[in-house]
Parts: sequence; C-alpha cells; structure tokens
Amino acid sequence: MSEPKTPSRTGSSEVARGTSSSSEVDAFLSKVQSLTPTVAGGGRLIFAMDATMSRQPTWDLALGLQSEMFRAVKKVGGLDVQLMYFRGFGECRASKWVRDPDALARLMRQVHCEGGHTQIRKVLTHARKETGRQTVNALVYVGDCMEENVDALCQLAGELGLVGVPVFVFQEGHDARAEQAFKEIARLSRGAYCRFDAGSAAQLRALLNAVAVYASGGRKALENAKSGAATLLLEQLR
Repeated sequence: MSEPKTPSRTGSSEVARGTSSSSEVDAFLSKVQSLTPTVAGGGRLIFAMDATMSRQPTWDLALGLQSEMFRAVKKVGGLDVQLMYFRGFGECRASKWVRDPDALARLMRQVHCEGGHTQIRKVLTHARKETGRQTVNALVYVGDCMEENVDALCQLAGELGLVGVPVFVFQEGHDARAEQAFKEIARLSRGAYCRFDAGSAAQLRALLNAVAVYASGGRKALENAKSGAATLLLEQLR
C-alpha cells in the first residue's frame, strides 16, 4: 500500500500524572451503548490531535498509544482512518483516508509540537464536512486545553450528534476549562469523555483499541477481539 501523502492545510486562523477513576471509565464505555455499529469492512474514523507546545512533555507517550490504536485493527481490517492535527500559527492539516495503520503510525511520528492556540473548531467543522461526503463513524480527539469559544464548539458538537458522528474525547492533564468543554462536546455529539494521563496509559490504550475495533466492524469485531476492554465494552452494548 502506498505511503499517505503529506497532510494538506484545511484553512488558516486558535500534564499531570494520575489515574482515571473507575467511574470515568465506566461512564466512557456506557456512552458507546447507543451507537449504531458500522457494517463490517466499512468503518471510517477521524483521529485528531492537539500538537501545540503544551503537549510536548508527554508527546512520545501519546504517539505510542495512538499508534497502537491503529495497529489494534490491523487484523480486523476495514477501518479507514484520517489523521488530523493542529499546531503553530493557524496550521491545521488532515491526511487522506488511509487503511494501512502502519503508514499512519509512520506519518504521526513525523509530527512535532509547535507553540500556538487550539483549533478544535476546525476539527469539528472538518468532521461535519467529511461526513457530508461519506459517512464518518467516529471522531477521536486527544488534547489538553481549550482556548476557544465553548458555545461555538458546542454548537458544532451538537450538529455532529445529529448526523451520527460521536466524538470520543481523551483529555491529557487536568485543565478545568478544557474538561468542562470536552465533556460537553462528548455529550452533545453522543460520544464519550475520558481522562488521558501517564498513570492510566495502559487502561486508556485498551479503550482506544476497543473504540477503533468497534468503528471498524461493530459488535462482531469486538467479540472477535476477545480483550478485557472489548469484553467490558460488549457488556455495555445491550
């Protein structure tokens, strides 16, 4: 399979250690129960990440976990993933849709952090436009802060919820303003929120994998995965 092209611009213009509580993880998983599984072989997932300088301290850890998310569905197949990131002065890029998880992992390793404000609005707007062209089954967003108009973000999140694109938000650190905004984005899009920090890396790795497998092939793919996180997720999918 060919290497993904360098991501193109989508427009111009905006850590703490600990463990996620069991209630947070349970809430995250329970939110997935209302989602409609994709047809096996037809999943599309946008993976967006904040690459601004505040994430530099844990960037390597995050890249490792995110790369494993793609590799988790390699045996399942059928998941088209688009990588998106923002950083610097108004830089926001999205790759082409790729089905080769190793190629995406290599692409992510080429991204480095640069100082700048968040551009979550561009991420949500892009997801809305993409699903207008062809169904997007889920949007995963990883970030640590929020420097935008929260009401505008909530409006876009609500629109994604209406067209069936749940946002799974993973927050690094404990920024209170970001947490409030991220939880609202997840709620309004009918997605889920969970904290993402060094102390809960193993647990969140499993959750990321389960979300990816689910987006790839729905319930059947999770049953075949036979992992602890997949089993826990299946218990919520009644």
